[in-house]
Formats: sequence, structure tokens, C-alpha cells
Amino acid sequence: MFDATTILAYKGKNKAVIGGDGQVTFGDTVLKGNATKIRTLHHGEILGGFAGSTADAFTLFDMFEGFLNEKKGDLFRSVIAFSKAWRKDKHLRQLEAMMIVLNRDHIFILTGTGDVVEPEDGIIAAIGSGGNYAISAARALEKHSNLSEDELVKESLHIAGDLCIYTNHNIKILELS
Repeated sequence: MFDATTILAYKGKNKAVIGGDGQVTFGDTVLKGNATKIRTLHHGEILGGFAGSTADAFTLFDMFEGFLNEKKGDLFRSVIAFSKAWRKDKHLRQLEAMMIVLNRDHIFILTGTGDVVEPEDGIIAAIGSGGNYAISAARALEKHSNLSEDELVKESLHIAGDLCIYTNHNIKILELS
């Protein structure tokens, strides 16, 4: 588990949404409060977010984008090929980051140990130090509210920001309709 961030992804009935806070920390010091840890990939058809080292994450995003292009945007085939390459390369395995990627059909958590995890419910995933807070809030809000997908993600991240010292309230959201 990586400190210093919270990323939450939600695949609802109408939209796929990813959100992240903006806090970057080094140890117990806040270095930056308005970082962007989420982005669109493959012509805006895929959403992605990262937890961990920023430089490592950019390396991984660029590499993953290459697999998406090679696999013509097929998210499932891309995450499998990407995980194999990440796990097998001795330099890439040293990178300190995790990723969430999703489209309207799939949502995956990816790690350098070769993990490709599709959440059991298939609709909510979170990474980072505030991930457990955000996913708990999202599951409760999904069950007991009528919030839109983007409102659900934003409110869940605000709740995580209230609880996790490595998560702030500078929240960014991206969505696919």
C-alpha cells in the first residue's frame, strides 16, 4: 500500500468515473497539494490513476499507453500484456507505483508484482493510503443514496480526505459517458 494519495474508480450504470486527491507527500511533509494523479488514455476511451512515485507512474502510464495502442484499445488484453512486461522487467519491478485503469466495461488494479485484479463487485476500486476509506464510503453511498457517479466519487474522496492524513480535498474527477 502506498501512502500519499487516494484514487477511487467507479463504474456505474451511466458513466465510468475516476477521481483522485492532489496531495503529494514525502514522509510526513506535504510537498504539493494540487497534483494530478488521474488521466485519460487511448484517445479518451480509458481512464487511469496512480498511487506511488510520480516519476514511476508517468513511466508506467507511457508504457501502458503503448500496450493500449498495440492492442487497439482492448483494455483486457492490454492489462495482461502490460502486467507481464512490468513483472518480468527487473528495472520496472523496482518502480513504486500502483495503477487503476477502467473503461465502461472493465475496471482493474495493476501492480508491479504482476497482479491484475478486477474487483469482486466489478464496479468500485481504490488504491493509495486513503483507498480503504474511499471505497467504504463509495459502497455505502452506492447502496444508500441516489448520487450520480461523479458525485459519489467526489463525496467518497472527501470522506477519505477527512480521515486519511495523506489525502486532501483538492479532488479531480474524470468520466466516460
